[in-house]
Amino acid sequence: MAEGIPLNDEDRIPWLCALHDILRREHSSRQDAVLACSALKKMYRHVLVSGASAIESNHPEQPGENPALQILFVHLDAPVDVIAGRLEKRRGHFMPPELLKSQFDTLEPPRMPENFITVNLEKSLPEVVLEIESAIFSG
Repeated sequence: MAEGIPLNDEDRIPWLCALHDILRREHSSRQDAVLACSALKKMYRHVLVSGASAIESNHPEQPGENPALQILFVHLDAPVDVIAGRLEKRRGHFMPPELLKSQFDTLEPPRMPENFITVNLEKSLPEVVLEIESAIFSG
C-alpha cells in the first residue's frame, strides 16, 4: 500500500489470520481487546471471527474446534469526500490518499446477521467515541 498498490485477498488473508490469532489469545486469557483494521469484505470479517477455518471450509464448527469469537464490528461510515479530507491531513501514514477509491471499491458494508454497528464519521470525535463505547458496554 505504501507504494500505491492496493492489497488483494492473497495479501490480506495471512495478516487477518494473524490478527484472529491475537484476538483468540486475548480471549483465552479473558482479556478484552480492541483491534482497528480495515476488514472491508464480509470474508475478511469472517476470518477475524473464525480464523483460517473460515477460508478452508464453509461448514459450521465441528465439536472440539475453537468456537467463533464474539466480535463487534464498528463500520465507520462517511462520504468519500469526508474521508478523503481526513486522509489529506494525515502525515507519515503508510496508505496514500490515492488508494481511497480502491478501498471503497472493495468495501462490502456489514449486514445482518453480522454483529456490527455503523457509526457516521461526520459526527465529532467525542460523539463517535461515545457511540462506540455505548455499543460495547450495552452489548
